[in-house]
Amino acid sequence: MDESFRDRTAFIRGAKDIAKEVKRHAAKKVSKGMDRVQDEYTKRSYSRFEEEEDDEDYAPQDGYYRGGGEGANEEEGASSDATEGHDEEDEIYEGEYQGIPRQDSLKTGERLGAEAAAGAFEDGEGQRRKDREELAQQYELILQECGHGRFQWTLYFVLGLALMADGVEVFVVGFVLPSAEKDMCLSDSNKGMLGLIVYLGMMVGAFLWGGLADRLGRRQCLLISLSVNSVFAFFSSFVQGYGTFLFCRLLSGVGIGGSIPIVFSYFSEFLAQEKRGEHLSWLCMFWMIGGIYASAMAWAIIPHYGWSFQMGSAYQFHSWRVFVLVCAFPSVFAIGALTTMPESPRFFLENGKHDEAWMVLKQVHDTNMRAKGHPERVFSVTHIKTIKREDELIEIQSDTGTWYRRWRVRFLNLSQQVWSNFQQCFTPEYRRVTLMMMAVWFTMSFSYYGLTVWFPDMIKHLQNIEYASRTKLFTREKVRNFTFNFTLENQIHQGGEYFNDRFIGLKMKSVIFEDSLFDNCYFEDVTSSNTFFKNCTFISTFFHNTGRSGAGCGGQVDAHRGDGDGGDPTNTLSPIPTDLFEYKFINSRMVNTTFSQNKEGCQLDFSDDNNAYMIYFVSFLGTLAVLPGNIVSALLMDKIGRLRMLAGSSVMSCVSCFFLSFGNSESAMIALLCLFGGVSIASWNALDVLTVELYPSDKRTTAFGFLNALCKLAAVLGISIFTSFVGITKAVPILLASAALALGSSLALKLPETRGQVLQ
Repeated sequence: MDESFRDRTAFIRGAKDIAKEVKRHAAKKVSKGMDRVQDEYTKRSYSRFEEEEDDEDYAPQDGYYRGGGEGANEEEGASSDATEGHDEEDEIYEGEYQGIPRQDSLKTGERLGAEAAAGAFEDGEGQRRKDREELAQQYELILQECGHGRFQWTLYFVLGLALMADGVEVFVVGFVLPSAEKDMCLSDSNKGMLGLIVYLGMMVGAFLWGGLADRLGRRQCLLISLSVNSVFAFFSSFVQGYGTFLFCRLLSGVGIGGSIPIVFSYFSEFLAQEKRGEHLSWLCMFWMIGGIYASAMAWAIIPHYGWSFQMGSAYQFHSWRVFVLVCAFPSVFAIGALTTMPESPRFFLENGKHDEAWMVLKQVHDTNMRAKGHPERVFSVTHIKTIKREDELIEIQSDTGTWYRRWRVRFLNLSQQVWSNFQQCFTPEYRRVTLMMMAVWFTMSFSYYGLTVWFPDMIKHLQNIEYASRTKLFTREKVRNFTFNFTLENQIHQGGEYFNDRFIGLKMKSVIFEDSLFDNCYFEDVTSSNTFFKNCTFISTFFHNTGRSGAGCGGQVDAHRGDGDGGDPTNTLSPIPTDLFEYKFINSRMVNTTFSQNKEGCQLDFSDDNNAYMIYFVSFLGTLAVLPGNIVSALLMDKIGRLRMLAGSSVMSCVSCFFLSFGNSESAMIALLCLFGGVSIASWNALDVLTVELYPSDKRTTAFGFLNALCKLAAVLGISIFTSFVGITKAVPILLASAALALGSSLALKLPETRGQVLQ
């Protein structure tokens, strides 16, 4: 019985705690409902024992169990004096004198409590929805009173720097790969992973920082995310190994992933209805400016190999690392500027912080009025509607537990709130909008990122075809006592015989020797790329400092050959790496051949990248081409609406994809790249504005972050699929992009139009 008493006592105490929490967070109706439940519960269970409460083992606290009045006392006295002749209903069971209610009373109390709690929850939700509607209307009027002026333009440039940092991040790895692959000896698989790791980091960062910004604040989360980006971007310019560089770029991407969802949500909450679409579209221009900045810096810095230094063979700092360092500047400047700006007042109001919100709005009003020459105008608002947050962060006193336990509780509580807020995006009220927005974001990103990476690869493929068409063929040539000290490029030598020839300081690019004989020849300091010796024979030939290591591919090798193993793969002694390593000699026979003082370096084949300027130039043109689309979308966004802008731009992008089949030259592909970028940017601007306006303030950055994370996932899939068809066919990428854009435009028309509506 003692065990049963303890269990039921624990239940009663737990019920009391739940009742207290419900009364603290619910409206007045909740309190009335709980009082009604408690009164009925008391009448049924304790009406006969009020006089004996002082003698019971467990005394109820805070009046949780209340008597039923004088009538109840009389009934109690009448029924407790006798134990014989009582009715079955009024039988006093063992333990009732200890204050333990009957089992049926407990069940009745539970049922009534659950019904009252459910009704109270529905009433509370209805009241919160009504409060949000009132707040949205009042907030719009306040923003109109504050006006649009110096404060919004200052915030525009501050947040523009953060958006610019996101645009830079997308281009950094693509620009440094041709140089970084030589320094870090990257294979094709490593280069592919390095290209995708930034998108994976941004995907994680968008979801993480978007969810946190709805709980901790827009400004605070944006500052933290930009700090993470700038710190790890700085570290990535100095680390030497591939693994650490990959890790730093991943965390740099995680940091910058929060930029887009927070920046647009943050800025929109300072814009009145008639200005919102236009100025959010103007803000999108900074992403374009970030791409132009990255292209210009790469063009100006990376090709200058003299901008470098090294400390022995262990540490090297080449020009591409200077470029990585310079690309962190927009993020650093954004952090400095953002510290001067206030938190979003809408975030304060959504979390019950009236005074903080009022002070920020007064600052906006006074700043704009002073700039317009009306400093005498007074901010007339005295009270603003506020929303009480349902789930507040747990605050633990400093003397409670250890520090890590306190942080653990806070972390778990915050994680639960972020996840709960994300799940609310899929409640019946928002499920249809969320699913359709997911489809539009995915199709747009899949086609846009897939094509923008496919274009440069196709241009490079066309360049290779044109280059191969100019290959020179030499057959059965015989060369004796000749010194080769110049450059051989794009040549094929078949059936040649070379006697007593010297190859000193020779540079070879895309050269193939087939079925050739080298007798008593001498190779020294040869640098080459994409060069092979197929079915060749080397007799009494001496290789000095050529980069080849190990034994020959069959035949005899002199005992005095070098025994090097290629050295440290991170050590590069020449701007142009050597490739006369063992795998370059295909089915070749070596007799009495010597290898001495093998040149150390990466034993991988690289192209002599003279096309670096072309890569930067194409990226520069493609980014600059979106300027007309940005201007048009900004001017028309509030005139024709978000849906028409989104669907119209998607249809035009879909039509432009069909012109890709006519791109059979380098110049034609560049022109088509500019055309596609120019017409597709308007759909991105409309999609950003629509995402901000479709969700309420307490879910805005969470939903935006999730959709932006889905965008990055679609980008990874699009890039992987589209680039796999380079050199095979153009039909599949064209059809995939067109189908995705057509589907996205059709779904966009089914979304609700938000033009002319107040910000939820």
